[in-house]
Amino acid sequence: MGSGGARGLAHIGAIEELEERGYQITSIAGCSMGSIIAGMYAAGRLPEAKEWFLTVDKQLILKMIDLNILSANSIVKGARIIEELKTIVPDQPLESLRIPCSLVSADLISTEQVVFTKGSLFEAVRASISIPLFFEPVQRRRRLLIDGGVLNPLPLDVVKRQKGDILVAMDISGKDKMPIKQEKPDLVDMRRPLRFIESKGIDVPDKIEAKVCELGTRLNAIRRKRAMDLRRNVGFIGLLDRMNDMQIQQNTLLSLRLNPPDVHAVMPQYAFATFDFDRAEEIIEQGRLLMRNALDEYERQA
Repeated sequence: MGSGGARGLAHIGAIEELEERGYQITSIAGCSMGSIIAGMYAAGRLPEAKEWFLTVDKQLILKMIDLNILSANSIVKGARIIEELKTIVPDQPLESLRIPCSLVSADLISTEQVVFTKGSLFEAVRASISIPLFFEPVQRRRRLLIDGGVLNPLPLDVVKRQKGDILVAMDISGKDKMPIKQEKPDLVDMRRPLRFIESKGIDVPDKIEAKVCELGTRLNAIRRKRAMDLRRNVGFIGLLDRMNDMQIQQNTLLSLRLNPPDVHAVMPQYAFATFDFDRAEEIIEQGRLLMRNALDEYERQA
């Protein structure tokens, strides 16, 4: 189950569709938001997690933001979200969960992938969701852990396999085009002041009228050109965000090539924004539909 912020709620719908179709999940792996859902499912508390996510609104999101005022490397501490999740399921060792569960993080110091399969569930989740520059990194002995999506946003290679099983991928970082809001130019109408002057009984010479209209045409050409300049649509934060999106997409494609899944459900990266947690019901349903379509395709070919 891949990383992707609020889009990760699609994993809930995907799991529900799998189980309703009679598939038995025998092991699970997740990264970032996928690690939260994977951990909740492996702990047997996915229904409770779903009910909680359906109550999340913008007010609760703001409540869970514990600003890290004194930090130079992050905006949010990340402790409050973990405390909220503990109201759904108490912390417990990963190795005690009902099915094998692998959660992925990345070590900022060594640049290595770190896979949690034992130890504290919420320590692993907290490390896995540490979005760079947003959540404070997690120090674990000599490691400084950040969001696993930096290295392995769709961790197909770490799920524990059994003979005869099928590998299912819920990919929420699908390739798409960056949405661009085309600016509508505010065109200049130079005939309006001319009509006003003429309404006062003043004749405007043809040469002056022609020059004024020519000026209006030039100004409008400049405004149209500026409106078509895509560089004006991408600010500093948007540029950094898109660069991160591109990295995640490419790493996801690499994971799919190296570990081709039997079932591949994919959601475009711009289907929902990273912090659209207040759209939980819609995202969960989209995850269900995407997995349904992927399973239909798999079963037709089986």
